[in-house]
Amino acid sequence: MAFIIVDDCNLCDKCVDPCPNDAITEGDDIYIIDPEKCTECVGFFDVPQCADVCPVDACITDEDRVESEADLLERARALHPGKEIPDDAPSHFRA
Repeated sequence: MAFIIVDDCNLCDKCVDPCPNDAITEGDDIYIIDPEKCTECVGFFDVPQCADVCPVDACITDEDRVESEADLLERARALHPGKEIPDDAPSHFRA
């Protein structure tokens, strides 16, 4: 599932740089995560970085968009075609 940012967001910028997929952009009042770019950091980190660094817990899982680890790894590989992302890459599914 992709992550979403809820109204508690205070536009602090902490979530933008750690995102390995450049999935987070500034909206009118809060940051927005592009679900087509979000891999929940699978392939890069053991924990989703946006949620890990958010000081107000505004980055949460999108329960309407449940995806498997395999689907997220496939997306990560598609977003980063020049990077080798093995099947056992970092993932919160195994953390």
